[in-house]
Amino acid sequence: MRRLTDILYKVRPLQINGDENIEVNEVCFDSRLVRTGDLFVAVKGMQSDGHGFIPQALKSGAAAIVCEELPENVAITGATFVKVADSSEALGIIASNYFGNPTKELHLIGITGTNGKTTCVTLLYRIFTELGYCCGLLSTIRNIIAGEEIVATHTTPDPLQINRLLRKLADEGGSYCFMEVSSHAVDQQRIAGLKFTGGVFTNITHDHLDYHKTFQEYLIAKKKFFDHLPAEAFALINADDRNSRVMVQNTPARVYTYALKSPADFKCRVLENQFEGLQISLNDRELFCRLTGEFNAYNLSAVYGTAILAGQDPERVLMLLSAIPPVEGRFETLHLAGNITGIIDYAHTPDALKNVLTTVGDIRTRNEKLITVVGAGGDRDKAKRPVMAKICAEKSDLLILTSDNPRSEDPEAIIREMLGGIEADHQRKVMSITNRKEAIRTACNLAKPGDIILIAGKGHEKYQEIKEVRYPFDDKKILEEMFNQTNHKPE
Repeated sequence: MRRLTDILYKVRPLQINGDENIEVNEVCFDSRLVRTGDLFVAVKGMQSDGHGFIPQALKSGAAAIVCEELPENVAITGATFVKVADSSEALGIIASNYFGNPTKELHLIGITGTNGKTTCVTLLYRIFTELGYCCGLLSTIRNIIAGEEIVATHTTPDPLQINRLLRKLADEGGSYCFMEVSSHAVDQQRIAGLKFTGGVFTNITHDHLDYHKTFQEYLIAKKKFFDHLPAEAFALINADDRNSRVMVQNTPARVYTYALKSPADFKCRVLENQFEGLQISLNDRELFCRLTGEFNAYNLSAVYGTAILAGQDPERVLMLLSAIPPVEGRFETLHLAGNITGIIDYAHTPDALKNVLTTVGDIRTRNEKLITVVGAGGDRDKAKRPVMAKICAEKSDLLILTSDNPRSEDPEAIIREMLGGIEADHQRKVMSITNRKEAIRTACNLAKPGDIILIAGKGHEKYQEIKEVRYPFDDKKILEEMFNQTNHKPE
């Protein structure tokens, strides 16, 4: 149990009705989980408003309620009510207090940006684990705490989940945690109450405008992360991104840069780019890495810079970078029979697709075909759909538009929106196959020796979401299976 006054530390109540010295058992923001003696935080969400569930929480025995609007019958409920300006922010601070402020015992480093977050946090986790530290990883692909994998449901979990995981890591003797920080998480105050040792900005491009409405709002959401970094933290930014300086213009943190094309504290040059990996120079030290593409050179630079700013030995970090395999579903290369190359990549934004396709274009000989299979997710930013298709059509020899995760939308309607972005002179090399498995099968049928098949959009995901049901679907597994069935034989 925790005393309410301790849980409210650093929360700024506008009004308190009742005994603030009472003790509470658990903290909940889902009224269905409330039990006798719990604290219920009424949060205004995207789908529902927690204030409407206050009566249910009281009926279940809540001892205290945190909310933005006090009910009319507050005096006769017998519970303590705490009125705040922003219950989402309050929940983050309360969660941190409830779990004993675990980030005061850890080095928490957040990575934000449109692309590269998962690769960066995964590489950092692997490197620092190899360096001998007990580490945590909070990412899109998975959450790992001191070697134990925990299923991830969001890019950034809710504040209670975050602090519960961080508490577990601290109790296990953890030193570092590397965390993806999404724009949604910042906007929804999911990281309120956390103390970050450092923050990294990868890039910002067109994405999530279904949520943020405008690019400016999206940019501001990312910027808030850096605005709230403490003065003793570091902020590492991609100097080649034109919005990088905007990110840190109000940060109290110490600012450092990494880049390929601009002067920077951590300067990278690509010496050679192949499907097998990159030969690069990092601050004049040459190394070969098993990741491919210029976009991964940026990721490697960010990871190297972060490790050095965290006080690690440069030579040891470079040695570990050269040995680390690619992240699952991020430009994952398959060497198939007949010298055919398969590539599985999570790219699902215009910029990410451009990066992947440009990388393929830089490596290929032009004597082969590039066959791209791609779709767009349903219930997400619709404006990017025609842009994605346009980029893929321009940079592929053959484009197969298919279903991604249509969710509640009609997959054929999504494909029609994508087709709207394809210019007349590219339409002859575009086909539509709604069934993703059949689309991959067709790509395999059309591939000749030496060709390249790119399956984009889902990467590491092992499901396809249709009408609120997740069906098993693994792009890598399906590609290998279809390739074998079409009279090819994987090596």
